[in-house]
Amino acid sequence: MALRLEDKKALVKELSAVAGESVTVVAADYRGLSVEDMTTLRKEARDAGVYMRVVKNTLARRAVEGTEFECMKDTLKGPILLAFAKDDPGAAARVIEDFAKEHDALQAVSLSIGGKLLPGSDLDMLASLPTFDQARA
Repeated sequence: MALRLEDKKALVKELSAVAGESVTVVAADYRGLSVEDMTTLRKEARDAGVYMRVVKNTLARRAVEGTEFECMKDTLKGPILLAFAKDDPGAAARVIEDFAKEHDALQAVSLSIGGKLLPGSDLDMLASLPTFDQARA
């Protein structure tokens, strides 16, 4: 079902607001995951405090314009999902990495932290960052 122009504008505005509040984002290719798998992934993301959204690439590129994640614009190709972490920098990467261990179809394409673009192969590095509580301890 196609989105109306008003819906697209609202989606871009919502994603842009989330991107403005987030510290990291992971873009992942989800081709090959079943609907059941995606539902499970979304639930795990919600439980971890990660905002996850499947979005069209042109809308994603518009949403990250003017944010520190603008560096990802060129990597947003193909069917992707975006996972934003607001408080814990490694939360989105941990969710994607843990789910990808059991589902080979989920592949990280790129990630960004602090305005720096990293390849999807650096997902483990970001996922291994300590949580806020671990860092404080």
